[in-house]
Amino acid sequence: MLDCKPALSPSCPNTRLSLHDGDPLPDPYGYRSMVGALHYLTFTRPDISFAVHQVCQYMSAPTTTHLAAAKRVLRYIRGTLYHGIEFTPGPLSLSAYTDADWAGDPDDRRSTSGFLIYLGSNAITWSAKKKPTVSRSSTELEYRALAFASAELCWIRTLLKDLGIFISDTPILWCDNVSALAIASNPVFHARTKHIEVDFHFVRERVLRKDLIVKFVSTVDQLADIFTKSLPTNRFLDLHHNLIVPIPEIEGG
Repeated sequence: MLDCKPALSPSCPNTRLSLHDGDPLPDPYGYRSMVGALHYLTFTRPDISFAVHQVCQYMSAPTTTHLAAAKRVLRYIRGTLYHGIEFTPGPLSLSAYTDADWAGDPDDRRSTSGFLIYLGSNAITWSAKKKPTVSRSSTELEYRALAFASAELCWIRTLLKDLGIFISDTPILWCDNVSALAIASNPVFHARTKHIEVDFHFVRERVLRKDLIVKFVSTVDQLADIFTKSLPTNRFLDLHHNLIVPIPEIEGG
């Protein structure tokens, strides 16, 4: 793949893989080895998280289409080989973006959620994850994603405190779903959301204790969008600059 034509994005824009795409591979070992290596790479390359999350779902019975999708990730990496995460000094504050793609899987209609957490201006942790159950509404899904990101923020703040790093400013959690924000801020809504009662109380408790501030962000400025779906190339390129940058020192050896 060293001589391959680089791709501008790690997955085909506006597409989702399916179990029934393509023909079964005669020997899945090479696919599994490739995807396993890509999974480890997501620890330092958040921009490929969603694409790798997709191909990881077909390890048991990969097809030619799934293999082509995995190779596209390699083509993208070939074009961004000397890119990486850059940490810069700045104010110590925690913030997070959370997003979800409701019923996006064409095979079982399960959803994908993602979050991105910053310490100052530096991305420090991220996630793209398929939900284990089917969500009945986009609001339910977005609120569960909100609760998951809230727990991660609280854990990171506690970890930093144990390391002697105190974050005085209240962490901010950005969400682009108005209904989910209303549930977090208005206890009257809880009668309509008993099926997510545990998540409801978890987020509400932290908002009331001022351990967390939940705010609205427009879809255009939603940085976690890159973790939940295959984006158009221009949109992907706009967001990926918030995650990785060219590192001349790496390129120069």
